[in-house]
Amino acid sequence: MRSVGDLLREWRRHRRLSQLQLAAEAEISTRHLSFVESGRSQPSRDMILHLAQYLDIPLRERNALLVAAGFAPAFRERALDDPALAAARATIDQLLTGLEPFPALAVDRYWQLVASNQATLRLLHGVAPALLAPPVNVLRLSLHPQGLAPRIRNLGQWRAHLLHRLRQQIDACFDPALIALLRELQALPAPAEGSDAAPGGIAVPMQLELDGRVLSMLSTTTVFGTPVEVTLAELALEAFVPADAATAAQLRELASET
Repeated sequence: MRSVGDLLREWRRHRRLSQLQLAAEAEISTRHLSFVESGRSQPSRDMILHLAQYLDIPLRERNALLVAAGFAPAFRERALDDPALAAARATIDQLLTGLEPFPALAVDRYWQLVASNQATLRLLHGVAPALLAPPVNVLRLSLHPQGLAPRIRNLGQWRAHLLHRLRQQIDACFDPALIALLRELQALPAPAEGSDAAPGGIAVPMQLELDGRVLSMLSTTTVFGTPVEVTLAELALEAFVPADAATAAQLRELASET
């Protein structure tokens, strides 16, 4: 197992900070930080959490730092159906239901589907059953040629948007599993060159064909604001709101047909 000093040094470099910069921000001496990183000084539990806060390290990785130093994890991780998270699960379900007839879903850190509303399920017509077998990865579902990709009119734009978000996430948490997911998605068939030109509107929409309709939707993301639990910290609610009045009317019409 790597030492806590090695891990802290790696995170500092990943955040593109010098020892002087981090020491100044965290209000500790550069000498002490140097000793911690080199292993000459064993940091306390509080010091590890203090440095992790200034390095903006995700909760899962903060636990890894503590374990590397011989301490117990500080942040619990429980399944979303755990009774202790009942209030959070009820909040998610309420938000998903409240967004009907517009599609909305909740995903975990690895973009695996946690929950969705009925409007989301209406968009999955024609998707290969293998892509819908749990755990469902929504990025793979979106970009796979047997998934939604053939029906996304602006696939170049949408693919570039999703891969950019994934790269940002990797930059934030440095997770090997997400790096592997990025490589997998990059290897999927890409649209013709030039189809990822910048959009003319305020944001990149997803333009999805469905039963002769073209739905234009903007993606919004909601996260829990002050989580102290790994599961909630890694959970995101993705809502697809109509980019125009025609799409709003079509989504309401689809809801009334079921």
